[in-house]
Amino acid sequence: MARVNQNFLKLEQSYLFTRVAQKVNAFAAQNPGRTIIRMGIGDVTLPLAPVVVEALHQGAREMGVKETFKGYGPEQGYAFVREAVAGYYKAEMGVEVAPDEILISDGAKSDVGNIVDLFDTDNTVLICDPVYPVYLDTNIMSGRRVVLMKAGSENGFLPMPDPAVRADLIYLCSPNNPTGAVYTREQLGEWVDYARKTGAIILFDAAYERFVQDPALPRSIFQIPGARECAIEFCSLSKTAGFTGLRCGYTVVPRELCATDASGNRVPLLPLWVRRQTTKFNGVSYVVQKAAAAVFGPQGLAQCDENLACYRQNAQIIRELMEEKGVEYYGGLHSPYIWMRCPGGMKSWDFFDRLLEEQAVVGTPGAGFGAAGEGFFRLTAFGTQEGTREAMDRMRALL
Repeated sequence: MARVNQNFLKLEQSYLFTRVAQKVNAFAAQNPGRTIIRMGIGDVTLPLAPVVVEALHQGAREMGVKETFKGYGPEQGYAFVREAVAGYYKAEMGVEVAPDEILISDGAKSDVGNIVDLFDTDNTVLICDPVYPVYLDTNIMSGRRVVLMKAGSENGFLPMPDPAVRADLIYLCSPNNPTGAVYTREQLGEWVDYARKTGAIILFDAAYERFVQDPALPRSIFQIPGARECAIEFCSLSKTAGFTGLRCGYTVVPRELCATDASGNRVPLLPLWVRRQTTKFNGVSYVVQKAAAAVFGPQGLAQCDENLACYRQNAQIIRELMEEKGVEYYGGLHSPYIWMRCPGGMKSWDFFDRLLEEQAVVGTPGAGFGAAGEGFFRLTAFGTQEGTREAMDRMRALL
């Protein structure tokens, strides 16, 4: 009889957002007349930018004509998208990235989960707690040793390197999901120095980089000197351009980045990532890639930023309530997430249940992101402005 991968049995019984959905669906079934405001899962609510919609139409029209029809495309992504991303890095962040160091995918979550294919299972992995579940779960699935570093109010939810802790792979997310915290250049510089000294590789999730409004804060780890020798960066159009339903992201693997083989020889990782993607992935559809390229033009960025301004306003509305009620919170300034302490010392799932049952508002329990998230609660700013204001009015009564 076939045997399962035993590592899957070490996972939590259900994925965090699956459990949230089950609770919300049960509440909706029992309360058919109540309007539920959802501020849990970080899904967007505003429509795609007009220039993106036009690019989708153009791509579809091209697919309907023999002369411009596209079949299988390059698994790494079409050159026109990779060049657009490279131009974006240079113009927006002053970072030189070659188009062939950029691989287009169906989203950062997929790439963060798939990148572990490149690394031996005997690598030790260092992950923040609390953390976006995919970092932890994919390494549990693979059977790697995981070391958790606590991110709490004592360090602003931004843990720093500990010389006593050695790890081979380090997951960092800034702006952070779920806490909304953002590393400074100096702090990321310490992580880069640590990785270079120890031979570790930083897996840097920059999915929310466009929410950063302070030019002094880094939006890419490659803004830090030496990062090209020790880091891989993941990014997504899901939140910054509303592509949660289209699915498109990209991963940057510098040409000079290496790991070692069993004999201690240095092996470049970019060719391995290309080999992995060309073997296991058939690429993002041509139509979606046309839309992605449109995002990076001046008109596309301007139109997408109009949506981001609405989400930032939502975050401000949430922050104002936190401050009015004297609730300890983090994020919401350079991030679409507000990480609040549960009132009255409540456990995070207890607060989830009470907020849902009494006010029909949905958030995400901090404990779902790790043990260090207990006692905290995540709210997203991706709802409608009307819904956000209504949710805060309801929460005001509870707080």
